[in-house]
Amino acid sequence: MSEIPGDLRFLKSHEWARVEDSGHVTVGISDHAQSLLGDLVYVELPNVGDRVEAGNACAVVESVKAASDVYAPVSGTVTAVNGALSDKPETINEDAYGEGWIFTIEVDEPEAVNELLSPDDYAQLLEDEDH
Repeated sequence: MSEIPGDLRFLKSHEWARVEDSGHVTVGISDHAQSLLGDLVYVELPNVGDRVEAGNACAVVESVKAASDVYAPVSGTVTAVNGALSDKPETINEDAYGEGWIFTIEVDEPEAVNELLSPDDYAQLLEDEDH
């Protein structure tokens, strides 16, 4: 099991959210999720300006094994996407919590992030899934 960064919040569906200094929220999938998917071969990104709703699918990651929706952890407007993933989707496999980010959101309600799982709660979720 990889180290879970302490500055992240999580959805039960394995997306992570990091609140940036700008107040925007960066979103990706957890290291656990990318390891379950295996080698990623394609990422379908949302568009800048898209409105996303918490809990709704807004991107797709595909591996040689499966395609998986990426859900928005919070509601808001997409402000940036990681276009580099179009050419190098495996970046998510290599650095899920860093260069493998997928998109950023200008959040409608910043306090909504507090409703997501803490790193400890997410680690507990993973432990429970393993049993």
